[in-house]
Amino acid sequence: MTRRGGGRDPESYEEEDLDSPLDEEDGERSGRARDSDEDTEDASETDLAKHDEEDYVEMKEQMYQDKLASLKRQLQQLQEGTLQEYQKRLKKLDQQYKERIRNAELFLQLETEQVERNYIKEKKAAVKEFEDKKIELKENLIAELEEKKKMIESEKLTMELTGDSMEVKPIMTRKLRRRPNDPVPIPDKRRKPRLKGKRKGPKHLEGRTRFSPAQRFEARIEDGKLYYDKRWYHKSQAIYLESKENTKISCVISSVGANEIWVRKTSDSTKMRIYLGQLQRGAFVIRRRSAA
Repeated sequence: MTRRGGGRDPESYEEEDLDSPLDEEDGERSGRARDSDEDTEDASETDLAKHDEEDYVEMKEQMYQDKLASLKRQLQQLQEGTLQEYQKRLKKLDQQYKERIRNAELFLQLETEQVERNYIKEKKAAVKEFEDKKIELKENLIAELEEKKKMIESEKLTMELTGDSMEVKPIMTRKLRRRPNDPVPIPDKRRKPRLKGKRKGPKHLEGRTRFSPAQRFEARIEDGKLYYDKRWYHKSQAIYLESKENTKISCVISSVGANEIWVRKTSDSTKMRIYLGQLQRGAFVIRRRSAA
């Protein structure tokens, strides 16, 4: 308590003196305790971190060993051919191989069939060309022989008309029996000449147009058209076809080939093949006619 006049109570002084030393001692003990606890806590954290690091290294080592063992096991299975991934890929590769072989066999079959078809086609074309060439050769030879025959007949007819050939006709005399004392008769060597005069030709040549054996015609085929005797002829054109026998046929050109033309008779629709060589030699003569 405080006295009047500004003085302090003696009891208050005693209380203050008694409390002060104890408080200081307790504070020191408390500080030391806190320092000790902090040091202990730091040591514990250090030991824990060191222990965790060792566990991590050990775990990492274990993972490495497990992975290495797995790779060794897979390698062993691969060498034995039992590895699942190897069998899966091998199966896929085998399927690709079989598919490729199947495609190759199909391609071979198709190519073989195509070659066989081409062979049959070429064979037929060769046979047809051979037969056509035989017919053409035969017709050409026949045409040449006919020309020679006509030439010989024309020469013979010319000689008969001009009277160059002299015929010796024996004089028919009555043969009498020769008497023993009669002289041997001397034969008369004089010959009576034939009278020259105009004679008619053979009946099969009368009223017919005679073809000159030496006459040649220009005939060729270009761009599917026939050029003959300075005129062009094409498919479906109406013509007259004349032959050496002086036959005149009404025809229509049905097609124009490489070395020949085909004509169709208007009378019975039969077809004839005329070669360029026959047109050039005059074995056949073409004349235009009206389509009507």
